Amino acid sequence: MLAEVSDLHEFVRGRLAPHFAELAKCESTKELLAHPLYRKLLPSIETVLSTLGTGDFSKHTAEAQPSYRFVAWNLERGTEVERQIEALQCDPYLSKADVLLLTELDIGMARSANRDIPRLLARELGMQYVFAPCYLNLTKGAGAEYEAQGENKLGLHGNAILSRYPIENVRAVLFPNGRDKMRGREKRLGSQTAVLAEIRFPDSSVTAAAVHLDAQSTQRHRYEQMRLLLDAIPPEGPAIIGGDWNTSTYNSSRALHAIIGFAIRVLMGVGNVIRNHYLHPYHRFERDLFQLLENRGFDYRSSNLLGVRTAGFCIADERANKNLGEWVPAWCFHFIRWALRNHGGKCPLKLDWFAARGLQCKNPTVLHAFREERAVPLSDHDPIGVDVVV
Repeated sequence: MLAEVSDLHEFVRGRLAPHFAELAKCESTKELLAHPLYRKLLPSIETVLSTLGTGDFSKHTAEAQPSYRFVAWNLERGTEVERQIEALQCDPYLSKADVLLLTELDIGMARSANRDIPRLLARELGMQYVFAPCYLNLTKGAGAEYEAQGENKLGLHGNAILSRYPIENVRAVLFPNGRDKMRGREKRLGSQTAVLAEIRFPDSSVTAAAVHLDAQSTQRHRYEQMRLLLDAIPPEGPAIIGGDWNTSTYNSSRALHAIIGFAIRVLMGVGNVIRNHYLHPYHRFERDLFQLLENRGFDYRSSNLLGVRTAGFCIADERANKNLGEWVPAWCFHFIRWALRNHGGKCPLKLDWFAARGLQCKNPTVLHAFREERAVPLSDHDPIGVDVVV
């Protein structure tokens, strides 16, 4: 379903936002489903979460090119959106992007100054966009996000595609949740949702998907989420999938599973796991997901820099520690610090990926400078890029 953005925002403000505090009192999805207020609001909630936001800020018709550049980037809510826009406008590589596959974008969240991040990006970059909401956030978020000033005005969060070329046939692919989104301080209605569309280049159309697989889930759950997306993509024709796939190698559906998994990896040798698994998750722990892609005709090997980090954990990162501390016991940090003592307190991860079908992929890229070389990182993920011939 498509709707005027202003109408949707008024709908949320008028019908739903005044009741978020009451719904946030529920401690589980089971309790939420039994709440009379939730049952009353459910049709309105479903309307909001099934409505795609769109807009067109393109100023001229983009011309045919020998190749087209796709960039995927987890923008970490858009809390640094001004500097992200500057990078996307001015960086020699990012400024040449034709299609952006973006994950973790807020609309009306206190942590990102209650801005409409996807619309702001599209307007400043002169692009078309489509936004698929994943969640209605009943609270400010998790960890350090609770310290954000003000309150949520809308509480929307999701994924988006931005393009210099026409976006057509847009649709959303809903994923099942990997954990109960009403447990803990961060309480959300909805589930991860991929946004799928046809990008109409002058010489061909390409199916593109921006996808964010669940972090707090099992490896099998991430496989099943990817399978649902692949089932929604037309079986023939050029296609590209990009985003944050959270291929951490872990079963993170519960803290206990993640802690046990970390202990096992320490026994395997931290250096060994970093070199052969964290940076190459397709070798073992996430093998089924990558084999699924190849079985469906998608190539991830030529569209990515294999073995190159796109995110990571640093024991000195207070914000990351605060977020993780809401999920695991305090004693775990002593164990993590000890395990990473010979690695500078850092653990690199390969979480962000492309997979393409029916396209010639060239020059895959990971840009570390926006995360690792800044006093304040633009995001906790590196942008990745690839040039494709259609």
